[in-house]
Amino acid sequence: MKNNRTFLDKLLNGAEVEWKPLGKITNIKTGQSVSKHTISQNPGIYPVINSGREPLGFINEWNTENDPIGITTRGAGVGSITWQEGKYFRGNLNYSVTIKSEKELNVRFLYHILLHFQKEIHSLCSFTGIPALNASELKKLELPIPPLSIQTEIVRILDALTELTSKLTSKLTSELNLRQKQYQYYLDRLLSEKELKKVGFEWKTLEELTEKTQNVRWKNNTKKYRYIDLTSVNRENNKITETLEINALTAPSRAQKIVEKNDVIFATTRPTQQRVAFIDENFAGEIASTGYCVLRANTTITSPKWLFYFMFTSNFRNYTEENQSGSAYPAIPDSKVKEFKIPLPEMEIQEDIIKKLDKFYTLTKSLTSGLPKEIDNREKQYLHYREELLKFEK
Repeated sequence: MKNNRTFLDKLLNGAEVEWKPLGKITNIKTGQSVSKHTISQNPGIYPVINSGREPLGFINEWNTENDPIGITTRGAGVGSITWQEGKYFRGNLNYSVTIKSEKELNVRFLYHILLHFQKEIHSLCSFTGIPALNASELKKLELPIPPLSIQTEIVRILDALTELTSKLTSKLTSELNLRQKQYQYYLDRLLSEKELKKVGFEWKTLEELTEKTQNVRWKNNTKKYRYIDLTSVNRENNKITETLEINALTAPSRAQKIVEKNDVIFATTRPTQQRVAFIDENFAGEIASTGYCVLRANTTITSPKWLFYFMFTSNFRNYTEENQSGSAYPAIPDSKVKEFKIPLPEMEIQEDIIKKLDKFYTLTKSLTSGLPKEIDNREKQYLHYREELLKFEK
């Protein structure tokens, strides 16, 4: 006969689980008012926990000690659960959630169960105007409270899983960063002036290496196009992922630039993010935002891929950083992008270097796309186990 008992059932082994309102088992209070100006005028060692999971800053006084759980009261992160150990300053946008009796409730169990009930907490929030969470509503939230010994065992398992997941994620992230640094080093070296001097080259501006492109004429235009917006290009793999179908009536004002096969598009808004894509046959004849500089190689003297790879060099990134303007949305004009000079060897040498870069690019991108997926899988695995351990029946 098949055993359908879950791990939680076996752990409980018939023990009673009581459901109690949060306000019955904890004291919920608002922190003290604090501002970025106050923090800057009074720098110190104590983290300020306010409307986000991360500290707002560090100040020279504290108002909370060994009371780690908090819930964000207002703003974009409303309803988020925070955990901060030791001495710290709790701001007025963070509720303290202090257990009334350690004989009844394990503080770490409460933290895990609140994370598990994140959706329910979010449903208690108001989103008219500034998002807010009323303490009186929060106090009504009912939570499952098993015997203390079972709480302790659940905490032991979840904390062990948390630590394991954190270590694996850290290791994978380090590996990802290493691969990206290796690729950057290899790219910069192959395309460097020092390396290319060995084969000979001329300095050319991007303007000298590209042809003029065209804008779409919307008047009397009945065609439908796919619109490549700034967010359409995935920075991780340089692929065009999400586009919007547009026509003359629905096109946003920035939908102007016609792209063709083998064009290179570079986002001139926030240029140091290096949002770059190589246009293949799937997007030939479609429309890109005016937020892109479209580089169409003059193929009699240069390969489109030669331009593509230079968009990722440290020299080009430094150039765009030095020549961008604006604070909130820094940008660089197309004309300034095209003033950038790159070394141009003979076409045969370009193609030889491109073959090497293509191989390394493909290898690196496959690794850098696989590692984030693995990190995501680890997180999903942790959430699955947390769900199984905290799925109490009411």
